[in-house]
Amino acid sequence: MTRVKICGLSTEEAVARAVAEGADFIGFVFAKSKRQVTLEKARDLAKAIPASVKTVGVFVSPSLEEVQQAIETVPLDLVQIHGPFAEEDFSSLSVPSIRAIQVHSDLTDLQTKADYLLFDAPLAGSGQTFDWQTLDTSQLTKPFFIAGGLHAQNVAQAIAQFQPYAVDVSSGVETDGQKDVDKISQFIKGAKNDIPATR
Repeated sequence: MTRVKICGLSTEEAVARAVAEGADFIGFVFAKSKRQVTLEKARDLAKAIPASVKTVGVFVSPSLEEVQQAIETVPLDLVQIHGPFAEEDFSSLSVPSIRAIQVHSDLTDLQTKADYLLFDAPLAGSGQTFDWQTLDTSQLTKPFFIAGGLHAQNVAQAIAQFQPYAVDVSSGVETDGQKDVDKISQFIKGAKNDIPATR
């Protein structure tokens, strides 16, 4: 069963719905964006998340110290890194890590010390998909997430094409820039129930 990550949550209502519907990961964005939350806000929201659901901190070009502080404060179960980050620092993290990669046509070097890969659109958080035909995951040895422009209507297709470890959504469960609890429900159902029998 493909796992589901609902990212960019900032309200108790959205967290509660994601947990109730069976999300496997809840993502808190600490990078500068309209979805950014403080460590204190994330810590308060995380109190309602059961141990069976993993909390993920999302960072863009952070320092190792920033990441470690967030891990301890919230606390976080995983961290997701976008942008420059020293490869050796992945080995220093106290929780598993996800290396986000923006998919371009010349995607070649996928070597990383991170535990997971996440494939995203060239502009993360834009609601746009990347060109699925440009990504060949057949030789990957690490588990990976598919992100970028997913929503309830195309998530089953993404799962059928890539057979990912997990799918990740943010803008695809929003209405007018705010998390929509009904869209959260629809996305999780689409990911977990509407999986085609054949690839």
